[in-house]
Amino acid sequence: MNIALSRKPASEIESAALILLEVEGSPAESLKASLQLAYDSGEISGKAMEMTLVHNMAGFRAARLLLAGIGKRERFGTSELRNVVSAAVRHLKSRKIKEATLSLDPGYSTPEHVTAAVEGAILGDFEPEAFKSEKSTLLESFTVNVTAENPGLDEALDRGRIVAEGQNFAREVASEPPNQLTPLAMAARARAMAEQFGLNCEVLDRDHMKQLGMGALLGVAQGSAEPPALILLRYTPESGKNAPHLGLVGKGVTFDTGGISIKPALDMDKMKFDMSGGAAVMGAMRAIAQLKPPIPVTALIPTVENMPGSRAQRPGDIVKSLSGKTIEVLNTDAEGRLILADAITYAKQIGCTHLVDAATLTGSIVIALGPVNTGVFSSDAALLDRWMHAAQAQGDKMWQMPMDEEYREKLKSVNADLQNIGGRPAGSITAAWFLREFAGETPWIHLDICGTAWLDDAQPWMAKGPTGVPVRSFVHLAVNWKD
Repeated sequence: MNIALSRKPASEIESAALILLEVEGSPAESLKASLQLAYDSGEISGKAMEMTLVHNMAGFRAARLLLAGIGKRERFGTSELRNVVSAAVRHLKSRKIKEATLSLDPGYSTPEHVTAAVEGAILGDFEPEAFKSEKSTLLESFTVNVTAENPGLDEALDRGRIVAEGQNFAREVASEPPNQLTPLAMAARARAMAEQFGLNCEVLDRDHMKQLGMGALLGVAQGSAEPPALILLRYTPESGKNAPHLGLVGKGVTFDTGGISIKPALDMDKMKFDMSGGAAVMGAMRAIAQLKPPIPVTALIPTVENMPGSRAQRPGDIVKSLSGKTIEVLNTDAEGRLILADAITYAKQIGCTHLVDAATLTGSIVIALGPVNTGVFSSDAALLDRWMHAAQAQGDKMWQMPMDEEYREKLKSVNADLQNIGGRPAGSITAAWFLREFAGETPWIHLDICGTAWLDDAQPWMAKGPTGVPVRSFVHLAVNWKD
């Protein structure tokens, strides 16, 4: 998609479709006379996500006006702008319109609004259709028109493009079917992306991980014919030798049958999304490489396929992790925490001073928070504050979950240092505690994205399928890091 910035009166814009933001209860004076009947009848109300397409509007050069409802002005911020622009783009695409301009009023012509608008357009244009013979219409050109001059708008436009393309990259990777995106194929995607954007990429194979002692990760992988990999992507700034070193860890289970503790057949196809955390980390690194934050950032993506083959680990097996701790595997479907345990330990060994992991880890978090909020678990108040600020700035809804010491008791094992499940009650919390055992004293955050990594049904602002959560927050955390 071609992205551009213009500075014209809205009435002079020539475009296939001109998007105007319609405030609930405050119709624009320039439209009121021509559309009085529609306003009086309630056909145009300005309610959030209401879309009204008008052709050949008097006084405008654009072929069409799309009046996009934003709801009450006092409840409208950059997150809402991002979503309404996404919805507007999807509305136009459904009508085969390939070019659009968004006109922002002076109050919405800030760098933050421009960035959000561009993100919205690019995110709304995405369709998970790589394997379809017939594709949906895609927007070829999107222009943000500002009616007030503010510094930094061109940079804001580019920033929005970079971040949204990173999020769509994550969605694209997560959309791949499991027969195409094997662990080694995921590693190949990471290598190609790293080469394109100037990141260092290293992939540890089975033999290397065995030499290091990653028994927890390798135990999960042993039931599959597909070899495992640990992907490392490194961004190093030109300066900042003593700067904090941020580690982003993403679960990369390319398909999860549950192993010997096999899942029910219903909805098992969605387990191709079990690598969404890893995809999000890859998408974030794609953007980080271009935006160049002041601190080093290393991504670690342990990627495996969890299968019930003849060599698969069994409930009751005991594995030795990279940290030296032994783990009794009571349920082979609690595999994500096993591969993350070794990745988190390795992140500490290579010098990461702050850790954030993202994983489709537990169904329990969906029961607790549904598809709205990502569950956030942390061992460090300062890092948590940084993270929640980043998420709020990016419109990624997050909810802090408790980490009381009492939950840790559920992981005690008679036969090993700890067991990999703590029972059904508080399952997302005990899973987080399992990971915390390996993070140790390193400031750490765990994001359980099981409820937010994909949409079961399309929304006005986003296609059905992977969401790319939390790419934007990862990028914001790194780029805006200040000691």
